Amino acid sequence: MGTAKRERQKQNRAERRVVDARRYRTSLIKRRILKWGGIIAAIILGALLLVTFTDDDEPAATSTTTTEAPTPTTAPGATLTGDTPCPTVDGSAERTIKFEKAPTLCIDPTKTYTATFETSEGTVVAELDAETVPNTVNNFVVLSRYKYYDTSLLFRTDPSLDIIQGGGETNADNPGYTIEDEGGKFTYSEGDLVMARTSAPDSAGGQFFFATGPNVSVLDDQGTYVVFGRVTEGLDVLKSVMDLHVDLNNGLGGAPSRPVTVVSVTITES
Repeated sequence: MGTAKRERQKQNRAERRVVDARRYRTSLIKRRILKWGGIIAAIILGALLLVTFTDDDEPAATSTTTTEAPTPTTAPGATLTGDTPCPTVDGSAERTIKFEKAPTLCIDPTKTYTATFETSEGTVVAELDAETVPNTVNNFVVLSRYKYYDTSLLFRTDPSLDIIQGGGETNADNPGYTIEDEGGKFTYSEGDLVMARTSAPDSAGGQFFFATGPNVSVLDDQGTYVVFGRVTEGLDVLKSVMDLHVDLNNGLGGAPSRPVTVVSVTITES
C-alpha cells in the first residue's frame, strides 16, 4: 500500500511539472507576442507620423510638376447701376468692375491719349488712336480710369498668333456690357493693341490683346478685331512674357508659366 501510494504521488508530481511547464511556455509566448507586437505597432505608427509630417512640411514637392502657376485673385471692386458717369481724370475714382451700361463719350477725340501698363514683368506704353476709333478708345480710357484693369492678368499667350491677351483673369470676364465695332476692316502687325471679342459682331467689352510678332497677320483674313493703339515702349517686355509661354489644353493656346499681373493702367492726355 505504501509503495503504491508513493508511486501515485510521484506520478502526480510529474504530471503537475508537465502542466506547469506548458503553462510557462504559453505565458512566455504570450509575453513575446505582446512585446514584439508593441514594437511592430510602434514602428508602423512612427512611419505613419513621418509620412504625415513630411507631406505637411513639404507641399511644394507635390506641386512642382504643374505647368501652370496658381492664379491670384484680383482685387474686389464696386458695381455701377444705371448710366456710367465719366470717371475723374486724376484716377481717384473707386475701383469698379461691373457696369450696367456702356459709357457715354468721355474723351476728346482731338487729344492724344497714352496708356501706361505697369505689369509684374515691366512697363508697357501704348499710344491710343482716338482719331480713328474714338468709341473704342473711350471705352478703354473709362475702364482704365475706373481701375477696372488694376490687378487683372495677362492670362493668355498664343505663339501661333503672337498675341498676349488680358483684361481679366480668364477670357470669360467682362465689364457687363459690349460695345459696337468701329473702324472697318483691319490688318495686324507687331506692336498693335487690339480689342478682343467673340466671333459675333459688336461683342467686345473690356478684353484686349497685344500683337508681339508677325504671326498676328493670320488674323488679317478676319480683320474684325478693332486696333485701337500702338505700343511705343516695352515691346521687349511683351516678348519676354511670350517667352514664358507654356502649352495648355485650354483651347486658347496656353498661358505664361507664372502669373503676369497688370498692376495698373494709367491714362495721360495731351
